[in-house]
Amino acid sequence: MSPWSPEVVHRLGVALGAVALALWMALGVARRREERKVRRRMAALLALEALTVPSRRNWIPAWTARAKRWGTPLGVLAAGCVLVGGVAGVPAGLAAAYGAWVWGRRRRARGDGDGARRAAARELPLAADLLAACLSAGAGPREAAGAVGGSLEGPVGARLGQVAAELRMGGEPADAWGRLGAIPGAAELARCLERAASSGAPAAGPVARVAERCRAERTRQASARARRAGVLITGPLGLCFLPAFLAAGVAPVVIGLAGGLLRR
Repeated sequence: MSPWSPEVVHRLGVALGAVALALWMALGVARRREERKVRRRMAALLALEALTVPSRRNWIPAWTARAKRWGTPLGVLAAGCVLVGGVAGVPAGLAAAYGAWVWGRRRRARGDGDGARRAAARELPLAADLLAACLSAGAGPREAAGAVGGSLEGPVGARLGQVAAELRMGGEPADAWGRLGAIPGAAELARCLERAASSGAPAAGPVARVAERCRAERTRQASARARRAGVLITGPLGLCFLPAFLAAGVAPVVIGLAGGLLRR
């Protein structure tokens, strides 16, 4: 048997795939352990409840996400090795797997960005209402941000918790509140809280008005999406009814005219 026969190349590809899978799993476990260590250090430093180490049950969603991320490239690699075969099967499978990985990475980046914006838009009115309630009860902007950040789990809550932790550690207020304003739609809320923290002006009323405007803007966007969906659906519906219209309305007229012309 030749050292580069198709059978040898196929076995080599399977062995390399198994080694790559084992190495990837080992790196994932090591990365997970390092993340736990970092979270423990941050929790001890900041004393934040939101930064506590997650339970061991959370490994299921993490491994599910990794399987979705690497399942397509590994499947494409195996398909390339099997379908092409021979010596050319391995590089062809690797090239196709790399292309699938790049395509999946770009798609996930777009999906993550859109999902984060939608989650922030959903959470922002509630966060503003909770901040207004905390400010009305006498809490300062930093204390209100910490309380609301610890009660919400979305991007706005996480950013509020980061802002409160940074201010507690003596960070620059303008930079800290500016990071909150970097969230789409939260710039006005960040300005209100920064102004209240620097000047001592009451912020409960302005923050409540920000919540009302955010809710009204979200309602307006939902209405616009509903109207756009109504317009876009007319095209497929028209295509569905087009054969019936041609068969019931146009075809009899054409057949009648053609019959009259043929009789002449």
